[in-house]
Amino acid sequence: MIIGGGILQIPAIQTAKEMGLTTIVTDYNKEAYGLKLADFPIVMSTKDIEGSVRVARAFNDQIKINGVFTVGTDASMTVAAVAAALNLPGIKFDNALAATNKLKMRQRFKSMAVPSPEFFGCWTLDEAINAFHQLKPPVVIKPTTNMGARGVKRVDQLEDLEIAFQSAKKNSPSGEIIIEEYMPGDELSIDALIFNNKIYIAGIADRIIQYEPYFVETGHILPSNQPREIIHEAITVMKQGIRALDIEMGSAKGDIKITEKGVKIIELAARLSGGFMSAYTYPYATGVNLIKNAILIALGEEPEDLSPKYQRVSIEQGLIPKSGIIKAITGVEEAEGVNGVKHIFLNVQEGDVVKDPTNNIEKSGHVIVVGDTREEALRIMNEAVEKIKIDTAKEGKITFNEIRTTALKKFNKTCFVCKICDGKECRGQVPGMGGIGTAGTFFNNLKALQRYQLITSYLHDVKDPQMRTRLFGANISFPVLVSPVTGTETNMGGGMTEIDFVRGMMNGAQLAGTLSMAGDGASPEKYLDGVKAIKEVGGRGISIFKPRVDQNEIIKRIRAAEEAGALAVGIDVDAGIFTTMALKGQAVETKSIGKLQELVRSTHLPFILKGIMTKTDALRAMDTGARAIIVSNHGGRVMDSMPGTADVLPEIVDAIRREMVVMVDGGFRTGLDVLKGLALGADFVCIGRPVAIGAYGGRERGVKYVLDQYKEELRKAMILSGLSSLQDCHPGVLKMTPNYVKW
Repeated sequence: MIIGGGILQIPAIQTAKEMGLTTIVTDYNKEAYGLKLADFPIVMSTKDIEGSVRVARAFNDQIKINGVFTVGTDASMTVAAVAAALNLPGIKFDNALAATNKLKMRQRFKSMAVPSPEFFGCWTLDEAINAFHQLKPPVVIKPTTNMGARGVKRVDQLEDLEIAFQSAKKNSPSGEIIIEEYMPGDELSIDALIFNNKIYIAGIADRIIQYEPYFVETGHILPSNQPREIIHEAITVMKQGIRALDIEMGSAKGDIKITEKGVKIIELAARLSGGFMSAYTYPYATGVNLIKNAILIALGEEPEDLSPKYQRVSIEQGLIPKSGIIKAITGVEEAEGVNGVKHIFLNVQEGDVVKDPTNNIEKSGHVIVVGDTREEALRIMNEAVEKIKIDTAKEGKITFNEIRTTALKKFNKTCFVCKICDGKECRGQVPGMGGIGTAGTFFNNLKALQRYQLITSYLHDVKDPQMRTRLFGANISFPVLVSPVTGTETNMGGGMTEIDFVRGMMNGAQLAGTLSMAGDGASPEKYLDGVKAIKEVGGRGISIFKPRVDQNEIIKRIRAAEEAGALAVGIDVDAGIFTTMALKGQAVETKSIGKLQELVRSTHLPFILKGIMTKTDALRAMDTGARAIIVSNHGGRVMDSMPGTADVLPEIVDAIRREMVVMVDGGFRTGLDVLKGLALGADFVCIGRPVAIGAYGGRERGVKYVLDQYKEELRKAMILSGLSSLQDCHPGVLKMTPNYVKW
């Protein structure tokens, strides 16, 4: 039974079949190529331990299973559980857990005096900050359970820690992370087989790590070129690590660091290596089928002769093109024709968007070569890579289909990217992208706008309506702003880091000629991402903060926004009782006029109150000294059974008589909706979810695309309504649906 049917497990499946064995292969992806090769394919996640045991037992009741193993993927716990359930050769589950969970691994190493970095396990940002100070920078932050260097980053300064913390947290299935000392130096990759507690050291390769502050393995060269004494020390430390994890039967793969203080183990897994080493480069360099021997051990049989048949040099190198949209891929066949090129694997195709990698999963392909000497192998690799051209382009129009496809993947079902964002699919998802409860408030926002119809006018000479306006001294190309949206991890599936998301919103708004607001999420330090992004766009952004109980905490955030050069600041007055804040243990409250006055007086920046839904609160807002209000019900995320914002907007505008800037959000899905909002009295319309989808689907390009659509639709609607400027937008261009009674 082989756990996993992906590209790294295919050589294992093929080898098993060549050995005359019947193969059972499990993988969650029913289209995995390994399932097509298997005698008995089973759709089952490699990470579903209980499910894997269940299907293994059921199969074993019909046909006896003689062995179970994996290669190239972190499924050691699944393998151990199946082996225990069927009484097969393998390691104990606790040892597999220690070989998978980096914190438990470090604890084992420390207790057994195995050379490895100093470390701290962390659940919260405060714990991470404490670890940062105790270890002294730079440090390395990583998930406790994941592979491929996902979420792993070097952190040099405290101000960069939260972003790295969020990324590591997002990539950690358990939510736990580890912070350890940064160890500069060369790296080695070592494979080993273990039979009845006897350790056989197999491949030892030079591991090439690039793209700091990330740790991307861009390739490896086998055998290593390190001095003999270093190799000997690395083998000694590798064996110490294997014994500390109590691996008596199976295989092991170690990432080894050569430091000024000696050789240390970075990580050790209870499996053979991925990255094409055990399956490709080691056999090409030595003539030894390492996977065949690992299968023999899984069957309880002693490995065959592991002595190298010859001594050649094999190299694997990742293909990493310039970031952008792939326009063409050429030269692959020519590269395959170079003598010594064994394999070329491509992970991308034309139309894909690529970026500088931050982990081992984000490479565009791999080339594997072999030569008689290191110099020859390097020459072959260089010749092959030079022939492969992956042409990318920065520019180019993005399409809605591109945005939707990418966003769907990244949202991971926390948002369904519906063609009409109406809240039906995501109702009740808070946290998430939906509305609270029945999502009635979310629906009411859309219904309120739908009840107004636009009255057209064609007998005029309006061809280029004037849409430009100003906000607090800043020029805006059209009266649409980006609402403050936060919580990429909590609400959006963690498909982007918070800083990348808010940068996408800020930069995209800038490209579209307008500006974005940045929110203040439940995580105490999340506001820093927003103010950092505002600073990067020259201050063309607005910070909106949560109504925390501690006024000083809000004022601290206001000061950060001031230092970033923000255009204005504000507060979500409607977040006094808010689900995501409660989940994170962050105390918030509704604010009295006095407390709001204190906040307004604390800054020289224009102040905005977001969440006004009645004319009474609008009048009270004037008493606070605030310069602007946002008529908003928080997108239906605060309370069920509230009216739509378009229903309450006119009476609010009438109450304050243009003495404040009036903005509105909630359900505005087209430029026609924007015109309705302006005609009902708003100075600006704010857009949230659609722009967030644009950010997830195409970062700043996606945001610009969404905003450009609003702009063009508004322009056309103004022309068809005979409106030459924003000042011409008035209630007379609207007709309410007959028999409609306001909420």
